[in-house]
This record gives sequence, C-alpha cells and structure tokens, in this order.
Amino acid sequence: MRETPVHTYPLFAPCWNPGGPLRLLLKYLATPLALLSISTLGCYINSLSCGFVFDDISAIKENKDIRADFPFEKRFYEFLLNDFWGIPMHKEQSHKSYRPLCVLTYRINYALHGLRPLGYHLGNLLLHLLVSILYFVTLSSVLSRSSTNPSSIYRTSLIAALLFSVHPVHTEAVTGVVGRAELLSSVFFLLAILTYTSIKSESSVGEKSSMTSSLLQTSALAALAMISKEQGITVLGICFLYEVLHTMKIQKLTFGVHHTKSLKSVRDWQSCVRLFSLVLTAVLLLTFRIKLMQGSSLPVFTKYDNPASVADWLTRYLTYLSLPAYNLGLLLSPVNLCCDWTMGSIPLVTSITDMRNLFSLIVLVYFIHAFLLILKSETSDCLPLQVSLGLLVIPFLPASNIFFPVGFVLAERVLYIPSMGFCLLVSIGLIKLYDHCKMSTARGLLKFLYVYLLATHSAKSIVRNLDWKNEESIFLSGLVVNKNNAKLFNNVGHALESAKRHNDSLLLFQQAVLVQPDDIGAHINIGRALNHLGRYEEAEIAYKTAKQLLPRAKPGEKLVTRIAPNSLNLFLNLGNLISKNMSRLEEADRLYRQAIAMRSDYIQAYINRGDVLIRMNKSNEAIEVYKEALRHDPGNPDLYYNLGVVAIEQKQPEKGLQYMNTALQLDPTHAEALLNSAILIQELNLAEMHQSGIDRLLTLVSLQPDNEKAYFNLGMITMDEGWTWESEYWFKKAIEIKPDFRGALFNLALLLTDQHRPLEAVPYLQSLLDYYPSHVKGLILLGDIYTNIMKDLEAAEDAYRKILEVVPTHIQAHHNLCVVEVERGNLEKAETCFAAVSKMAPTEEYIKKHLRIIRNKLKKSRKVSRSTP
Repeated sequence: MRETPVHTYPLFAPCWNPGGPLRLLLKYLATPLALLSISTLGCYINSLSCGFVFDDISAIKENKDIRADFPFEKRFYEFLLNDFWGIPMHKEQSHKSYRPLCVLTYRINYALHGLRPLGYHLGNLLLHLLVSILYFVTLSSVLSRSSTNPSSIYRTSLIAALLFSVHPVHTEAVTGVVGRAELLSSVFFLLAILTYTSIKSESSVGEKSSMTSSLLQTSALAALAMISKEQGITVLGICFLYEVLHTMKIQKLTFGVHHTKSLKSVRDWQSCVRLFSLVLTAVLLLTFRIKLMQGSSLPVFTKYDNPASVADWLTRYLTYLSLPAYNLGLLLSPVNLCCDWTMGSIPLVTSITDMRNLFSLIVLVYFIHAFLLILKSETSDCLPLQVSLGLLVIPFLPASNIFFPVGFVLAERVLYIPSMGFCLLVSIGLIKLYDHCKMSTARGLLKFLYVYLLATHSAKSIVRNLDWKNEESIFLSGLVVNKNNAKLFNNVGHALESAKRHNDSLLLFQQAVLVQPDDIGAHINIGRALNHLGRYEEAEIAYKTAKQLLPRAKPGEKLVTRIAPNSLNLFLNLGNLISKNMSRLEEADRLYRQAIAMRSDYIQAYINRGDVLIRMNKSNEAIEVYKEALRHDPGNPDLYYNLGVVAIEQKQPEKGLQYMNTALQLDPTHAEALLNSAILIQELNLAEMHQSGIDRLLTLVSLQPDNEKAYFNLGMITMDEGWTWESEYWFKKAIEIKPDFRGALFNLALLLTDQHRPLEAVPYLQSLLDYYPSHVKGLILLGDIYTNIMKDLEAAEDAYRKILEVVPTHIQAHHNLCVVEVERGNLEKAETCFAAVSKMAPTEEYIKKHLRIIRNKLKKSRKVSRSTP
C-alpha cells in the first residue's frame, strides 16, 4: 500500500503573505497560534472575574480531596477511591464519576492560591486555548493523510479551530470550573489521536518498535483522557474508525470494489495488531472502571434528573431519539443556553404524532446518508467527513442514554468534544462552497458570513460568561430559557437563602412547587425557609407534605425502590425542627431511626440521633450510636468530635480531649475540635500542651478570621502563660469582632487592672455594663476602681447597690459597702455594717478581721477623745 504524503503546517506560518514591510505586524498576527490565542482570550478573558457557582461548590469548595489542609500523603489512597465530588465510589450517594487527574489539578490550584476563584478560571482558560491549538494541529495532521489539496486542508483546519475556540456552547465547560474535566480530557483525547494517526500503515522491521511505542502511548493517553472525564475513553472508538475506514479501507470490501487489494488490507497483520490493541485497551479500561465501583450499583438518579428514564418504553425511546436533534440545535444556534436541562426543560415525546419526531427522523436520515457516502467512497477524499462524523457521534454516545441512563436531559459541557466534529463539518461545507463558487462576489459573501459567524459567536460567549458571575445570575439566566424547570427555581432560592433573603427564597421554592408539584426537594426547601423565618408549624406541614410524596407500598405488596439520598434530608430537617420541643424528642428520634433504616450509612442521621439522645440524658446510647456510625465511616472526624462532647458531658474531660485529638488527626481543620480541644487544654491546666492549644487556635483563626471565640480563648490561654501583651491583643480582637462579648470585656478589664492600669479598664467595664447591667463581677471590679483609685465613693456605692438589687444576699457587695463607709470616715456606721455582714456570713474570716480592725480604730479614737481636755 502506498502511503499518502503527510504535509505539515507550522503553527507559526502566516495564513497569508500581505506583502510589503508595512504589513509585517499583521503577517505575524495572522499565524494560527496568534489567531487562536486572540480569539480564545478575547472571548473568555472576562471569565476570570467569575466566582464558584453551581457544581463548583460541591466539586471544589466542599471537596476534602482537594484541600491541602488534609495531609495528602495520608489521604492518597482514599483520593484514588473517591469520585469527582470526594465521595467514596462504593457509596450509594456517589455519582460514580471517577476523575482523579482533574481533581489533582484542582489540588494544585488550592496549594497555590487556596479558594480564590481567579486561578481556577485562569487554568480553564489556558486549557481551552491549548485544546484549540491541539485541535488545529490534529486536524492539520490527520486530514493531510487524504489526497485533498494541502492548502484546502490548512484552511479547513484553521476555519474549524477558530469556530471551535469561540463557540458559545463551550462557556459551561470553560467558565464553569467543573468543566475542566472536559478540557483536560480533550487534551489527552487529541494527543491520543495525533499519536495513533502518526503510525505508518506499512512498517519495516526497523519501524515495528516505533509502532509498538505509539500504540502504548495511545493506550496511556486514552487512559489519561478517561480518568480526566469518562467520555475520554471514546477516543479509542475514533482510532478504531480511522483504522477501519482509512487505513484498511474496509468500505471497499463491503461494496465489492477492488476485492484483491481490500482482502490484502484486511489480512494485514499490522492493522489487526493495531485493532486488537485498541480493543484490548478498551476492555482493560472498562474493567478497571467497573472494578472501581466495588460491586455497587449505578448512581441513583430520580425522575426529576432524567424524566424519560422512568417513562414507558415508547415515551422513553422517542424522547431519547429526539435528544440528538436538540443537541445539534444547540450547536447550530447557541442562542438559548442554560446551565441545567433537567426536569421539565424538555417535554417528553409521548406520541409518534409529535412533530419533534420529524426532526429526529431528519437527523437519523442525515447520519445514515453520510455513513453510506463514506462506505461507498473509493478514495481517501472522504477522510474529513469521516473525522467530523466520528468526532461528532462517538464521544456523544456515553451521554446519549443508549447504554445507561444519565443524570440529565441535556448538558452543554458534554458537547465540548462532539463540537469538534460539528465545527469541522461546518468548515468542510464552507470550503466546498467557496471552491465551487467562481464569482468573487459570492466568495466575498461567504467570507463575510464566516466572519459574521465568528463575531456573533464571540459576542454571545462574552455575554454568556457574565451569567456565570455568581449563583443568582446563572440560575436566573436559566429561568429565562427554561421556565418549566423546577430545579432552577430551587437553585435561585438557594442563592437567595445563602444571602439570608429568606422571604425571597420562600417565593422561589413555592414557585418550584407550582411548576413541579411532586418535587420532594422543593417541599423540603419550603420547610427550611419557613423554619428560618420562625414559622415552625408551617415548616412542619411542608416537611410532612414532602414525606407523603416518598414512594409507598401498595396494600398487600412489598415496596422495592431506591430513594434519592437528598430526599432523605427531609427526615433530618423534620427531626431537627421537632427536636426544638423537648417534649417531642422521642418523635425526633424515631425519624432519625427511620432515615437510618432506609440508608444504613447515613452518617448525619446517626449524628443527629446522638445529639437527641444526649438531650434525653441517654449519653450511653448516644455513644453506641456514634460507634455504630464509625463502623460505616471510620474516618469521620465529626463522630470522634461528638464522642468527645459526650465524654465531657459524662465528666470525663481527659477522654473527651483524646477523642477530639483523633478528630483533628483525621481533619486538621475541624473548627469545633480545634476550639474545644484548646479550651480543654486550658481548663485541665495542661501547661505542657499550652503551645499546642495556641497553635490550634491560630489555625482556627486562619480558617475563620471572624471567629471571636478563637481570639478570646487565645487571650485566656496566653494570660495563663503570663503573656500579658499577647492576651491583651487577643481580647481586643475578640471585642472588635463582637463588641458585646461579655467574657472578653471583663477579662480584658481584669487584665488591665492587674497590670496597674485600672483607668484603662474603666471604659471596657462601662461597655460591659451597658450590655449587661447586672454583670456582678463587672460591678464589683468597677466599684473597687471607683473606691480605691478614683475615690468616687458615690459611684462605687451605686455599683454595689446594683448588685444587691440582683442578688440581695451577695456578701462581697455588702462588705464593699462597708468599705465605702470606712473611706468616708463613718467608722460607727462601718462597724454596724460589718457586724451585720458578719452575721450573714459567720464563716468568712476576712469580714471578722475587718470588723476587728474597725473596732480597734474606734477604741483608739474614743481613747483619744477622752484624753483630750
């Protein structure tokens, strides 16, 4: 077989030579690299100002696998067994999306700049630029293996790559941070195609090792593509198609053309080896992927995620057949873009008379016609069409519901790789039209239309990026497109709820119920919003309405069903609401037990049940509940923390500290364990661990800069160490955050007084008493300063009398009133006062001592008065 010459097209070669030195700058700007960089950066540079929205919250902000606070070496094994969201693959609530390479890039982002969104968006932008460049290079390389004119190949590749770089359907993949999975997978996807298509169809003995190396590289790149995003494994299908249709030219055998040559190609052992390598790689990767699920079932999706998946067979398949037309519509006219196409976004196709079936038929006929055209082709001129259809169809298959139901109806980001085929198809059509047009006017019009297409797509992408600014904007933009999607109303409500706009969020949740009356999540959201608003009875009704919507067994029948993990939250929410009433704790306990019965590894239900048992004075039962939960999740720091709380309740603070230390080993950023273990260290007077307590509180401050309790306890523990300057600083920081912080105000005043700075303490004591007028210790300390330092006896007396208004038997206040009389020189009145106080507290020696002192002074005074003539 004669190998077609391969033409190369450097990235830095200008697209045209404008001629003349004045055009030098334009000449270099016209290189593919420059053009793709300008188009990509121009479209997506404004995405850098966007935050974390939608799935970014779960995948990044709440994903423990990417947070560097967790020792990566200790969690590496878990990291490799967890899904994209940080949930173990074997758990029911896992989405089974295994993308460790993508998660690793997030971890690098986190190590460099924490949770600041800019770096994550910049990473996506650079990856999209890299993909656009690789797409151009891949097309130039692969299409050059046809007999098509090299100049036409170059133009085809560049036109497709420019359109791909600006297509608005990519905004979800590029501007949404979780879209990095598509971007990263596409890098390895294209590299795998480049590597595989570089293998010569006929190799000499000396080149066999090169073929083996290329096959191994292709397999490795396919694996990297798959562990970036599951869709990446389809690159093996692209390579298989290339081998069969282009290298082996099996279509000639099929249609009886040149039998001898075709049969020789089929018998070509090298092609068979390459095909076997592709199939073996696919089998191994799929086996590995299935093995990762550890015998667990497919992810649980509800009828709200993908309504067609639970419909009758006719509705299900008619709807599935209509989805390719919808996806092609998004590629052809990306006007109405939406972040969420679940629930009622696309009405089900329930009848064969539905007009949408016509579009399904048109799409099906087109693809059949194109496939037959490829099979009947006797030359390699159809290679561009083969590549475009392969890229358009094969990577889309995992999301097509053909093999298994997926958790969405449409998803724009899964079109990232299929859009490569679409853009190539558009480019092929433009080039063919351009070559067939002989009139310069017609050719000029085609150029204008292409530039107009790029301009409108670029403008749409720029505007669409702004929708991803925050959660409220992205979900509101979705409601403009899909008013029948209750999930969007719920998500806007969640965004408003996060901003503490509970009345507004309630209206959105209620609208979600109007759109989808059987949406369990919407009723739960209504209950939660009402709970925030203090409308507890209405909240309980909402939760019970949601509970009524759960699947129920018919009389005489056994119910076998799977409840979505999120739906079980209603048991927790309802239990938490009911447990506000101490008389209904048993009822709350039953709800938590019911949730645990439905899902034995529902850890939060165990935690909530343990809390209720503690309030019911059943601490031993609470311990058993927490230990049972640990059998399901041995590495859960919350459970160890709660065991520590129970130990403290049982007057075992040392044991409580041990549990909290274990919680911190599992999660060094566990806020409650950091705070309360430091408090225990101080209260147990463990001087040798004071530095450890300080370090824990400093860690908490770095995580929660506005946590006034952390600053206060730093002040307390440093005061125990005698570090007066540091403790003064920490107390002031606590007061700065919470001006009415009782403990910080008093202890700062006490500290200043002990440092012989009582006048500086007065403003803090006055502030304390403004907030808490009956604060006894504060009144005592202020009265002492008035008495001993400021000599304002009236103010001192007023302070002590305020104490007696609250606690009439307060001995110290009575005693200090006696001291005021001494300071005034009223010794007789002071004696009477001390005598009365001594009767109130006959065991207090200091009062008897002061009474003796006053009586001695009176005796001396009387002797002096008698001896005076």
